[in-house]
Amino acid sequence: MNEFDLIKKYFSNLAKKSKASLNLNDDVFFNKLNKLVVSVDTYIEGNHFINFKKPDLTIKKIIRSSISDLLCKGVKPKYYFLSGSGNSKAFSNNNLKKISKSLKEEQTKYNIILGGGDTVYSNKLSFTVTSIGFSSKIIYRNRSIINDDLYVTGNLGDSFLGLLVLKNKIKLNKKLSTYFINHYYKPDIKYSLTDRLNKFATSSIDLSDGLISDLEKLINKQKNSYKLFFDKIPISKNLNSVINLKNLSKKNLISKGDDYQILFTSNSKNRDLIKKISSTRNIKITRIGKILNSTHKSSIIDRYGHLIKINNKGYNHTFD
Repeated sequence: MNEFDLIKKYFSNLAKKSKASLNLNDDVFFNKLNKLVVSVDTYIEGNHFINFKKPDLTIKKIIRSSISDLLCKGVKPKYYFLSGSGNSKAFSNNNLKKISKSLKEEQTKYNIILGGGDTVYSNKLSFTVTSIGFSSKIIYRNRSIINDDLYVTGNLGDSFLGLLVLKNKIKLNKKLSTYFINHYYKPDIKYSLTDRLNKFATSSIDLSDGLISDLEKLINKQKNSYKLFFDKIPISKNLNSVINLKNLSKKNLISKGDDYQILFTSNSKNRDLIKKISSTRNIKITRIGKILNSTHKSSIIDRYGHLIKINNKGYNHTFD
């Protein structure tokens, strides 16, 4: 059973009386009356992060990926609550000092404050983060409009290649290895774009599970389809060089998840505004496709109009 079937079968009825729960089909809880925005994420060792050999970097990855749920909604996080389960090895004095130092750095970087949390002894290491922000409006999923442009911030695929390096599945020189590992542990979330998103985005989601997987979530309750321009999907110069060096395929790298970039839709009249904001804020924003009506089949095409098939759409939350 996948994540959405599970929610629909067992939990949707529990949230029906709360508009703020957004039918359990968005990244956040949004109570408009109280201007309260909340997200919750859980991370398990070996599943959401490779291991805990670098606790200082792992905690940065966890915090950034958590607050990205709010950032993609156009909301700046204010507080976070952190709960952890682990044993004395994971939570040794040395590791706790590193975690505390990293949390302080992230708080300074993103203007957030630790509000509380919990600790539990367990031989299975995991963390749960609750992020809280305050806003009178958010950018929802499922609000895209036919003929909207599709945009994505930053570059895709660097984090996944970093994971391959950490798993010793690909060998690179020290400079490239460091670059990709840093992008795995320290995703380049677009904090400085947050207060501008509401000016032009009709819908949005952060890319946690993968470009195609998350794009389908973005429109999953709508009778819409999409057309993606494969050659427009942005990758870094470093990733492009590795693709050429190792004879890899771009399509196998751009939808593997953990990018934490923002995928959003916008009316074509906003193209100049988006270009201006991209320039003034020094944020890479790329138009990669279009929203179509359901009479069209969702597709990915190359520069010659040929269809491209991507077998792995991204991370799949299954419980079978």
